[in-house]
Amino acid sequence: MQKNVEKMTINYSPNFDPKKRTKNKIKYLIFHYTGMKNDKLAIKKLTNFNSNVSCHYYITAYGKIIKMLPDLYIAWHAGKSKWGKRESLNKNSIGIEISNPGHKHGYRKFNSNQIKCLIKISRSLIKKYKINKKNILGHSDIAPLRKIDPGEKFPWKILYKNKIGIWHKINSKKLKHLRRKIIKLNFIEFLNILKKIGYDVNYSNKIQLKKIIKIFQMRYRPELVNGKLDLECYYIAKSLYNLK
Repeated sequence: MQKNVEKMTINYSPNFDPKKRTKNKIKYLIFHYTGMKNDKLAIKKLTNFNSNVSCHYYITAYGKIIKMLPDLYIAWHAGKSKWGKRESLNKNSIGIEISNPGHKHGYRKFNSNQIKCLIKISRSLIKKYKINKKNILGHSDIAPLRKIDPGEKFPWKILYKNKIGIWHKINSKKLKHLRRKIIKLNFIEFLNILKKIGYDVNYSNKIQLKKIIKIFQMRYRPELVNGKLDLECYYIAKSLYNLK
């Protein structure tokens, strides 16, 4: 790793594909929260052979980093997933788990030590593998009907300010004015924009459609996550699609 990343503890997981991949196969950086009550339980699960889950890096509740697999091994963190035309993102990604109890155990903000650690390791990996800013994603982005992590409290905007990932550039006052307004909205057009961004928008009922909208809101409009399409969400999506 780069010199600016502090020395990390190693605690390897047994859950990975034995065949190494080449460096140029790494295209994505995927963020997760653990959804476990504490570090001890989360690490126990990630290192348990029977759990069938793992990651490459683990950020503790105190902002310390644990390396759980070498980068060139395929970790089992994304599961059934899709982004754009690519499926099963384990093969082409690095997974970072951040300690947080999640929505089932008292979801809370990620603390400043965790965010600082995440910024350091992410910038290092982005530089090392030349990861495109549009390929820095949350677990929920690549599996919107299954996952909700890292959730609405994840610091996407802070990461963007540190050159990690993407964010819209629309004036916040203008956006707030558009919130809850649903005049002349076209669901199909909105979903087509999400699809062009990369989201898998296949759904079979209104409940699943609401989930997809919620996932988008969690990342780009965390102030109000209600699963309802409004003009604010529409213009944010349009802005993201037009990013170069």
